Amino acid sequence: MGRLTTHVLDTAHGCPAAGMHYALFAADGTTPLVQGVTNADGRCDAPLLEGESLVAGHYELRFEVAAYFRAAGVQLPEPPFLSEVSIAFGVADTAAHYHVPLLVSPWAYSTYRGS
Repeated sequence: MGRLTTHVLDTAHGCPAAGMHYALFAADGTTPLVQGVTNADGRCDAPLLEGESLVAGHYELRFEVAAYFRAAGVQLPEPPFLSEVSIAFGVADTAAHYHVPLLVSPWAYSTYRGS
């Protein structure tokens, strides 16, 4: 059974990004399929999509990074360099596990397809 998961690591502080708001959108980007807040481990409590809800196509994950860093006490310029990070990606194999992590600081981010 395929599934889509994510987690967020705060590379500025060397810890999981607990309490970061996220939303998953289909390709049209208008209505969130799933939204929530990362747990103490910087993860979602359940897969974002799994089984029949994971269909082939394009998706976008959006993370509210400026709000997270402000809540963590980081003084950011106005406007912040990164206010929101969007990761656009595709799902081809609906039986596979797609893990889309975000490694983020107030000034940079990276992602990859994890396992």
